[in-house]
Amino acid sequence: MNVKTCDEITSLDGEESRVWDQLSTVILRLQPVLSAELQRDFGISHFEYLVMARLSESGGTKMRMSTLATIAGGSLPRLSQAVGRLERRGWLARTPDADNGRYTLAILTDAGLRKLQEIAPGHVKAIRRLVFDRLSRHQAIALGDIAQRILSALPPDESWPGTGQSERTRRRLGLPHGREGEILDT
Repeated sequence: MNVKTCDEITSLDGEESRVWDQLSTVILRLQPVLSAELQRDFGISHFEYLVMARLSESGGTKMRMSTLATIAGGSLPRLSQAVGRLERRGWLARTPDADNGRYTLAILTDAGLRKLQEIAPGHVKAIRRLVFDRLSRHQAIALGDIAQRILSALPPDESWPGTGQSERTRRRLGLPHGREGEILDT
């Protein structure tokens, strides 16, 4: 009879540990690198960029702050500070939700959309340089499939409207566009 010890049950095997360490490192290091480049080139953090991008992807350029915090990956206080900085630049505005005054809407202004259109091509180049230039087309598709499998194991979150940029959003930002899920060349 082959009985496992508690350590064997609660530990990752060698390969799992190696993969998890690499994945964790990518998750922890990629966003700060992207943020540093955005800060250097455009004076904006990656989180602020995500806030603006998520608003542009929302279909109407406005969203409840609580929902925006979720899909931009930040807390409500962090979002509030970022929105304040973006408001001072004229790129975002806040207004009470007409449907329910207890909520506040964040709105991407026309100036904010223009700024996003200015920033997006450089950001896409950075993502391509750091991620997709290192992968074959097959590996990139596999990475997307793997990410989707991991996402499907996470608890559902009704405030999360989905992932990826629609073709409409890519056109609006002046980015290359094609079929959903297609890897695009610039």
